[in-house]
Amino acid sequence: MDGSINSRLMDIYRRLMAEYGPQHWWPAEEPFEVMVGAILTQSAAWSNVEKAINNLRNAGALSPEALRRLSLPEIAALIHPCGYYNAKALKLKSLAVWLGERFHDSLGVLFGMDAAPLRQELLSVHGVGTETADAIILYAAHQPVFVIDTYTRRISSRLGLAPEVDSYPAYQSLFMANLPADATLFNEYHALLVNLGKRVCRRRPLCPQCCLEDICPSVVGWVSVVDNRG
Repeated sequence: MDGSINSRLMDIYRRLMAEYGPQHWWPAEEPFEVMVGAILTQSAAWSNVEKAINNLRNAGALSPEALRRLSLPEIAALIHPCGYYNAKALKLKSLAVWLGERFHDSLGVLFGMDAAPLRQELLSVHGVGTETADAIILYAAHQPVFVIDTYTRRISSRLGLAPEVDSYPAYQSLFMANLPADATLFNEYHALLVNLGKRVCRRRPLCPQCCLEDICPSVVGWVSVVDNRG
């Protein structure tokens, strides 16, 4: 662990927590709902994902067994609000079939695995990539794996913390090698970064509104660009 990077990361975390407070992620009633949400949220706004999940819940389809009984068009119709519904219907069906065949629908057995083999299992499912797998491990299995997304990359880069190699593993190592292996910490940290990315650290950032403004080396450049555009 690099003490200087650890100090910077913890300073960022404390500032974000003071600004936004606990995020209470992931908003779900049970672990399988988290798994479903992790797939539905791919390229979708969370508000639309919530509509799709509510449709599944109201139809009694928010379980592996229920999803296996439904046809792909039936699933697609229920999750229509979240976009890419045909592709995501196949992903949900694949997840449900896999859970039945590999684990007899037992999330206790699945999440009893260590993070590394659990990740490999999840990555074998159609439509589950690294970010989705890690979201499931962190938010459903409650194991300390840091989730990397567009917001995390953008904010890390602007703060001058980007790793030399622009890759998912390199960004993940930045956090996991320099923070305590604590699922609660990783949960809140990732959620806070997403909040910052959506509210302030956008493609065209709102630097004067940012609680990290005084420690961000990118502020001056971004402010001047925005000012020059009028």
